[in-house]
Amino acid sequence: MLKNFFEPRSVAIIGASRNPKKIGHVIFRNFIEGSFKGKVYPINPNTRELLGQKCYPTVLSVKDRIDLAVICVQSPIVPGIIEQCGKKGIKACIIISGGFREIGNTELENQCIHIAKKYGIRILGPNCMGIFSPVSGVDTLFLPRYKVERPKKGNIAFISQSGALGSVMLDWMAMKGYKLSYFVSYGNAADVDETELLEYLSNTKTTRVICAYIEGVKNGRKFYNVLRKVSRKLPVIILKGGRTQEGTNAIHSHTGSLAGTSEIYTAAFKQANVIEAKTLEDLFDFARILSTQPKPKGNKIQIITNGGGFGILMADAVISKGMKLAEMSKKGLRRLKDAMPPYVVLRNPMDLTGDATTERYRIAIESAISDKNVDMIIVISLLQTPLLTTDIVDVISELGRKGKKPTIFVALGGRFTSLLKKTLEDSGIPTFSYPERAAESLKVLYEYYRKRG
Repeated sequence: MLKNFFEPRSVAIIGASRNPKKIGHVIFRNFIEGSFKGKVYPINPNTRELLGQKCYPTVLSVKDRIDLAVICVQSPIVPGIIEQCGKKGIKACIIISGGFREIGNTELENQCIHIAKKYGIRILGPNCMGIFSPVSGVDTLFLPRYKVERPKKGNIAFISQSGALGSVMLDWMAMKGYKLSYFVSYGNAADVDETELLEYLSNTKTTRVICAYIEGVKNGRKFYNVLRKVSRKLPVIILKGGRTQEGTNAIHSHTGSLAGTSEIYTAAFKQANVIEAKTLEDLFDFARILSTQPKPKGNKIQIITNGGGFGILMADAVISKGMKLAEMSKKGLRRLKDAMPPYVVLRNPMDLTGDATTERYRIAIESAISDKNVDMIIVISLLQTPLLTTDIVDVISELGRKGKKPTIFVALGGRFTSLLKKTLEDSGIPTFSYPERAAESLKVLYEYYRKRG
């Protein structure tokens, strides 16, 4: 049962420290100053009080029940700590500490797992950053919040075998306005592994898409079977580390995993209808569109723009990805012709021209939404043009939510453009800077649902 990791009512931070530079101090502060609503117990035999709270010498000194222990002490004493957790009746431990199989110390890692099994304890890690969730308030990342921002609550779950990579991506997600349900860094996967995490997260109410960065898996057959089951329920996007021989060689010294060949993983992903990302940008481009947009009825795309050159590049990108340009109905085109100035180009791409207003965009988007020949909509806007006002963001987000057709926004520019794009992201409209990435993401959306049926 993994619920104690993600939704504990009480947490013990073993190795909590007065020193603000120590891992245990940062993690304890995360819980005290974050959104966690349960009880938190700092554990340190050399400290009586920490951040205004009573500090306990061991978990056995705490009278109340403890659901989760976060262990951040030196690796040689971890087995003894797990023994104490077992006697206390704690059933979930996150071992943040490194110094185990990843450096060849397999015996020490096995000793920890042996003790945990004796008491029925589940272990996440070791050599990991653990869990961050804006849903439950759990935050075991040992990176201060002023250095690594945390994303707001959303519906993208992110599993990462690499804690460092995962934490950097969280900071980036927060800056971009991308939202999260759960983040898990599971390190060496001595006990709880990627397969169990996938299965658990697929059953959480708040998760709509699962992203994963993996280097290797413990049980290939079990992993594949779970992937097939989960991908029928919700999209799974995986970035596989170690696609080259050099990358594969580096994996063993990172988490001690057996990597396997990238060709085998790619074939398994295809059979299981799992989306394979080639880059970190792919991972979150695909996640954003799959977590916010409805199932498309087909692959015919209507492009609406106020810049002819950008529209042409987008049309090229759509076709190069194997998608189609929509042909709006004659009735819809007649309605548009009556409402638009005579110089507006009503073909696809539809060019509203450089003097386009927010109202002109509204009319064009509403027509595309109501036209049965249009399956998806790409709205491109050069936000720098003088007649466009900031309320175009409100119009696009409102129509995008109500229209029940996948709708994305593409704009390229500086600070002003970036600010408006983040506002759209907050409202659930995926935004892109480049035509190729927008077209590729719509293709992934279409192909996922086409294969799932």
